[in-house]
Order: sequence, then structure tokens, then C-alpha cells
Amino acid sequence: MSVTKEQLSRRNFIKSTSLAAPFILPSSIWAAKGDEAPNNRVNVAVIGPGKQGKSHVHRLLRNSETQVVGFAEVAKVRSDHTKNLIEGHYAKNTPAGKWKGLTVTKDYRELLAQKHVDAVLIATPDHWHGEPTILAARAGKHIYCEKPISLTIKEGRAMADAVKENKVIFQTGSQQRTEFGGKFRRTVEMIHSGAIGKLKKIQVCVGGPPKPCDLPTQEIPAGIDWDAWQGPAPVRGYNKELCPDNVHNHFPRWRAYREYCNGYLADMGAHHFDIGQWGMDADHTGPVKVIPPKSGEKGLKLLYANGIEVVHGSLPDWRGGTVFYGEEGTIWVDRGPWKSDPAPLIKEYKASVEIRRPKNHHGDWIDCIRNGKQPLAHIEAGHRTATLCQLCNIGYELRRELDWDPKKEMFKGDDEANKLTDRKRRKQWYRV
Repeated sequence: MSVTKEQLSRRNFIKSTSLAAPFILPSSIWAAKGDEAPNNRVNVAVIGPGKQGKSHVHRLLRNSETQVVGFAEVAKVRSDHTKNLIEGHYAKNTPAGKWKGLTVTKDYRELLAQKHVDAVLIATPDHWHGEPTILAARAGKHIYCEKPISLTIKEGRAMADAVKENKVIFQTGSQQRTEFGGKFRRTVEMIHSGAIGKLKKIQVCVGGPPKPCDLPTQEIPAGIDWDAWQGPAPVRGYNKELCPDNVHNHFPRWRAYREYCNGYLADMGAHHFDIGQWGMDADHTGPVKVIPPKSGEKGLKLLYANGIEVVHGSLPDWRGGTVFYGEEGTIWVDRGPWKSDPAPLIKEYKASVEIRRPKNHHGDWIDCIRNGKQPLAHIEAGHRTATLCQLCNIGYELRRELDWDPKKEMFKGDDEANKLTDRKRRKQWYRV
């Protein structure tokens, strides 16, 4: 940043600033070497405080290491709610009982233009992940992006490249790597330590591909910028199942439709395929073959160069999560149930491999912003997992065996399949 600690000490800053309406500076000013004062916070702006985004706002407000300094939202009802939530929280800690240090906008680019914003948290629908990530990286902002991180394979690669080129910290919202009592981390540690012998097969038990949006058109409620919500997606009529007209506590149905995401296959697949990738130590690669079934929405196989087979679809006795099959045992892991064969394995096995244990997912992101290391759910892991979901959908659409090059991220000699690695967007809403 252009202002240094020598130019503006905290003492002079406090003298010249009202506590009732604080001026917010970049955390880098407070984070100079040897400065461990309470004001050493990471200033975060939230893009999309809907159902998931609202949860993130609550967690950021409770975190003594972060300060929410702005947000972008296209629905006035949610914008008003979020503004009152944030200002009300910080006002409790000011002598005057007021706090006005918040930027509220419908255009997230205004947040990226502000020097005091250190990082952004993107919790928009999936079709709105790509452009904000790329522009945030170019603006030098650290990024937390909800999963799945991208809508297409080419978009995901462009996002990963922008993050790496601009040397910012990116974390995918794949909390299973850091939370849920450590059962996913423990499972991966065991597999990497040889607990079930040579890994042969992985079953990923999640939902099916997306479908074209067929919802009827409804009148656009006052206070909702429907054109902005659609953004780069194709134009269609408003429906509150896509963009609710209230402060909602449910996950909207845009997850089911291909215009906005990659279906429930990717919605939870971004979590459970991710654990499969982690267990295979495949965060920087992918399969070499995609083998879809002749019909139906489960049973597609992804074959890796090392012979491991990943199969999509739930099992009669295991509806969700990830199953690892080895030559000497099996481990089933989900957010609730967790078991192994032999049964005592998950409790008694002493793993020789140990993965670091952040206090929580936000904590891993903030720690890495400070120390410059990569989060457990780093950009390449997020991209490769999203790619698996997109490869599955392409396989289900074309219904034929496909040869995939995970290094070039292209199908071999298959123009029809390669066209599906990206899609057309409304150019006025995709400015990268």
C-alpha cells in the first residue's frame, strides 16, 4: 500500500478519527513487523450475502481477526438486512453506539477499487464466481470463493491462472478439509499411510446432472436487479425460486439448472469429489478417461492413469459422501456416518502421515493471508475438483467414452467434447 506505518502511526490516526464513524485502513498498515495490536485485522468485503453468504458474514463478525468493511448485493431486502446486521454488530463496540464504516453496493467492482479492502469472500450463485475472482486477483485482493468455484473447465483454469499470476491467497469453500470433527482429514491421513493398502476405487455418492431451467416467469419484485442477478447467464424471466424476494434461510433452486451451475452433482460433488481427489493425492491432476453409462444419471466412471477408478452415484446402503476401496480395507466417510472395514480401523489405526490442522476453514484462509502459505483448499484443488464435476456432466451429455488430457485440460481429438469445456456468456456481464 502507498501509506506506510512511519507515515501514519496508530496514535496519530486515533487522534484524527471519530470512533463513531471510523475510517478504515488496509490491514497491512496495522500488520507492520512487531505490531500485534487488536486492530491488526483483515478487512473483508462480501460479494453475495444470501443464504450461504449470510452465514459467512456471521462468522466473520465473530472473528477477532477480521472486519467486514463492505458487501455487494442485488436484492434490496437482503442488502438492508445485511447492512443492519453488520452496523449493529460493530456499533455495540463503539462509545457512541454508532458505526458507519461500511460500503454497500450492487456492483462488486466498487469494493475491488477500495484500497482498504484486503480480501473478498464470494458467495454468489456459481455463474457469478468467475469474473469476480479474476478481477479480484488482478486488484491484489485475497479471495475466498464458494464451491464449486467455476461454471466451466476453461473458466476454472482462467481463475487459477489469475490467482497464481497475481500471487494472492485463494481458498475454496471446501470446509470438509478443515472441519467436521476432522473425520475427512483423518480418512485421508489413513489412506496416505496405507491403512487400506493400495487404493483401487472411489465411490462419490452425490446427486445428478443439471437440467435446463423451465421455471415460469413471475413479476420482478421491487428492489431486485434481475438483470444483474442473471449477469453472464442467458436472459430469462424472473422466478423467486432462483432469486428469492426475501431474507431466506433455504438454498435456492438455481443449483438444479445448467444456466447457473452444474447441478446437484457439482453442488455436493464439489465437496465429496474433493475428498476423493485429496485421498488420491491428485490435487494437481485428473482422470484420463470418462466412461458414462448408456442411460441414467449415475454410474459414470472416471479412470486415472494410475488405474484408480472413481465412480459417480449413491449406493443402496450409502447415500452420501465418499467411499474408498483398497486392497486391504474400505472406508466410508460422510458428514454424519463414518465407518470402516475392518471396523476398528478408523479408531485404532495410527497414521504415519499427518496433515496440518487449522482451527477452522476461515482460520486457515486468514492464517495463510498472513503467512503467505497455501490453504488446504487451495485454488488448484478447487479447480481440479470442479473439473471432475464438469467432466461428469459432459460425459452424461455425450454418452460416449472420452479421452481426457489432465495436463493440457483438453479432450483428445474430440472437437464436440472440447466445445463443452466452456460456454457463451453475455459480454456486458463478463468483463475479463
